[in-house]
Amino acid sequence: MGKMLWKPSDERVKDTNMSRFIDFVNEKYGLALSGYTPLYDWSVTETADFWAAVWEFTGIKYSEPYKEVVVDLDKMPGAKWFVGAKLNFAENLLRYRDDQTAIIFAGEGQTPVRTTYRELYDKVSRVAASLRALGIKPKDRVVGFMPNMTESIIAMLAATSLGATWSSCSPDFGIKGVMDRFGQIEPKVIFTADGYFYNGKTFDSLERIANVVKQLPSLEKIVVVSYTRQKPDISFLPNAEHLEDFMAPEAGEIEFEQLPFDHPVYVMYSSGTTGLPKCMVQGPGVLINHLKELILHTDLSRKDTIFYFTTCGWMMWNWLSSALGVGATLLLYDGSPFAPEASVLWDLADKEKVSVFGTSAKYLSALEKAGVKPGKQFNLENLKAVLSTGSPLSSDSFEFVYRDIKEDLCLSSISGGTDLNGCFALGNPIGPVYSEELQCRGLGMKVESFDEMGHSLLDQKGELVCTRPFPSMPLYFWNDPDGERYHNAYFTVYPNIWHHGDYIEIKSDTGGVIIYGRSDATLNPGGVRIGTAEIYRQVETIDEVLDSLVVGQNWDNDVRVILFVKLREGISLTEDFAKRIKKTVRENTTPRHVPAKVIAVADIPYTISGKKVELAVKKIIHGEPVANRDALANPESLDLYKDLKELQS
Repeated sequence: MGKMLWKPSDERVKDTNMSRFIDFVNEKYGLALSGYTPLYDWSVTETADFWAAVWEFTGIKYSEPYKEVVVDLDKMPGAKWFVGAKLNFAENLLRYRDDQTAIIFAGEGQTPVRTTYRELYDKVSRVAASLRALGIKPKDRVVGFMPNMTESIIAMLAATSLGATWSSCSPDFGIKGVMDRFGQIEPKVIFTADGYFYNGKTFDSLERIANVVKQLPSLEKIVVVSYTRQKPDISFLPNAEHLEDFMAPEAGEIEFEQLPFDHPVYVMYSSGTTGLPKCMVQGPGVLINHLKELILHTDLSRKDTIFYFTTCGWMMWNWLSSALGVGATLLLYDGSPFAPEASVLWDLADKEKVSVFGTSAKYLSALEKAGVKPGKQFNLENLKAVLSTGSPLSSDSFEFVYRDIKEDLCLSSISGGTDLNGCFALGNPIGPVYSEELQCRGLGMKVESFDEMGHSLLDQKGELVCTRPFPSMPLYFWNDPDGERYHNAYFTVYPNIWHHGDYIEIKSDTGGVIIYGRSDATLNPGGVRIGTAEIYRQVETIDEVLDSLVVGQNWDNDVRVILFVKLREGISLTEDFAKRIKKTVRENTTPRHVPAKVIAVADIPYTISGKKVELAVKKIIHGEPVANRDALANPESLDLYKDLKELQS
């Protein structure tokens, strides 16, 4: 058992949504559950009853009730949820229409802008009316190339109110990164800001959009949000309008399309490790799972202000947006978390009375190294929870939070994935916090740790699996008519069981979970999943590079990207050449894809079947043995990666 760092008082426990939910379940089903562990065990045993209780407790809005909670629960994939129900995703996030603040948007260096729930509804109605007039209908794709700002959420709500399917990328994606995603789903409308601010600089988005739209013949409309300047010239963009001109002049009642529970709401993207990113289509199961996580596991209510440092290209943006369904106030921030100073986010948390503060493990580590002590510098009396995700939280960071941020709060390290748009393990407001542990497995998520033979483990490292279906599983993958890509993504290692690719340990004494990182080759710098193929595609455009291999190196409580390059004969890796490689990656992907180190090697290891062996190289550079050298076409090449001095600094 790790060191206990916090335990809620009895009074605090009684005043949580989790405790109220336990009482609700006990009364509804004639049970006598007491505490989290019995509730969790019941939730993964009586699956249909649990999700029916969540549906009722969270107040899902619908026009037609479900006939069955779940059909074919023994099939994964294949289970059908809330069969017969008709509802609308956006209507569930716009259930409030009053003068409470819905969204506070604070862009880097900008004055915060407030929007009430009434104003939010009206703005969504105006955009939705214009999209409807344009002919947008259910299942059409509407996308955003936007900063994390109020207009991004308005566009998403307007699109989904019509039954259109929403997808988004953050504006730091390069043209190739955008096309790898939007090019597959063929959107009809794109919302874009004119630019964005980061680290004291202003970046233009319109030139990049001009190149993107040339490659998207499906586009019928470009809607431009003025952010970095007032109504910039957009005459060079085809079928473009400024948002204020595009919106219907008057607000009205929104006509929410009533749709089945398997209707597509979001398209999310895999990291693109082995090629183009997989397009994961998700339905209203995301909504009920988000509300479960926000209301029960995060203890969110109308009186709370919730913040999460995210971009529109990360699933935490979707997660944060669902807090509107709780009626809470969302604080959005777009820009550098360290500009103009390292304490900028905590200054904001103080001024806006943030009660739930979400970020990444890397941010907390960097904050500590920067010498920031938020608890001593700011008034954080409203803060009741800090959430951390993206990568495992170190014991030093656990200690830092309780020492230098606040003693009395629930530190919830959470972990899940874009695939499920939610969490497998996360916070428990009625339970203690132990160093390095995620407090619990999520309600309704039958998470286990498996060995190679499929045996369930406790207190041992194993593969994270989920052995029962859950509502937020992808409906399907885009352009995967026979479901083969979907099946191969999760269900080939353990048949009929979701294999997630994380290396975990489930603690028998605390019920907590320790995450040891990805068990596959996906990179994870700064808590953002990155696929190696996205980097390879850029490096391959450089003529002097014959071949390359990219891995993640554990470094400074995070992961840094290391790029190995095999160069043409007579070419040397000068400092200027390495900068050019990084520049190519940056301009066509995102800053997070840029390798921390570029190292020249004489050979790249391959399997006999012609696949690069990233995992073997990752093991070598971390001093771990490689057991499967016989599977390599050139096993001697692994010796080139041993004890490289370039990896020591």
